[in-house]
Amino acid sequence: MNKLLKLSSFVLAVVLLASCGMRRGPQGDLVGAEDRPAYNPQEVPYGMVACPGGTFHMGQADQDIAASMANLNKQVTIGGFYMDETEITNNEYRQFINVMMEDSLDVLGEEYVMTALYPDTTVWVKDYTYHMGDPLMEYYFSHPAFDDYPVVGVDWFAAKYFSEWRTKHKNQANAESGRAPMPQFRLPSEAEWEYAARGGRDMAVYPWGGPYLRNAKGCLLANFKPGRGDYYSDGFTYTAPVAQFFPNDFGLYDMAGNVAEWCEDAYSDATVPVTWDLNPVYNDDNEPRKVVRGGSWKDIAYFLETGTRNFEFQDSARSYIGFRNAMIYLGRSSGREF
Repeated sequence: MNKLLKLSSFVLAVVLLASCGMRRGPQGDLVGAEDRPAYNPQEVPYGMVACPGGTFHMGQADQDIAASMANLNKQVTIGGFYMDETEITNNEYRQFINVMMEDSLDVLGEEYVMTALYPDTTVWVKDYTYHMGDPLMEYYFSHPAFDDYPVVGVDWFAAKYFSEWRTKHKNQANAESGRAPMPQFRLPSEAEWEYAARGGRDMAVYPWGGPYLRNAKGCLLANFKPGRGDYYSDGFTYTAPVAQFFPNDFGLYDMAGNVAEWCEDAYSDATVPVTWDLNPVYNDDNEPRKVVRGGSWKDIAYFLETGTRNFEFQDSARSYIGFRNAMIYLGRSSGREF
């Protein structure tokens, strides 16, 4: 009797489930591909901070001293993304070089690695005439005293190659642990860089928001050249270790000064009027000039402004240009998920 009652209950349950449209599996229906990797909300990549999407006024926030008319003010919208908290350091770049030397010499060749990817340490001598740059040429990249200083002497192509390697390095680890791949590490677009530099403060002249170069105690707020022949008033003669000055409201360090930074975009005086107002980027493989932003340890304050545009030739490595990576955020960019 009990067995008959249990069987009747089971049959009734199956009938009820079938009547509600519930099935044990797909039966000719469109249910999507199976065996997809599990994907949780995108993790914040190590060493990066979140920049929520938003709208801001891109362009000169103060007087255009150079009167170049190359950075007219324009309202644009940027989707959410992640950006490195600091500039890529010597030791972080050394990890990349070590992998190239250990695993890629057979493919790339030692000459390519040493001439195209290895930092050009001679920039400390070549960039300036009658300047005693020999000690920096010898020690800046090789000595552990400079491990936490921003890497320099890296051209636009090397920065791009580093970004590609970093993507493969991360996603290989994700694949081994069964996680979904991360989006690409890449150079930020010029618009992303400027949006990140402002830190959510629309029309801010400098990343810290105010129009002044010193705080209330009289301390300089970035590593730059505050006066003619004066490189040391900020505490550092050349570059500084990363994150020595206060971050902006997004938590990003050294968005003004220390070293200028490569961006993805080709440079054009007409970039502002010709690009779209949603996630703009100006790509031109035939243009050898690439955008450089943020100013450096050897620049005057004008180049530290969030809206000031500058460029360098893509195959030129300099003692005052480094870079940091960005990564797109996959999902709704409301800001709350950050």
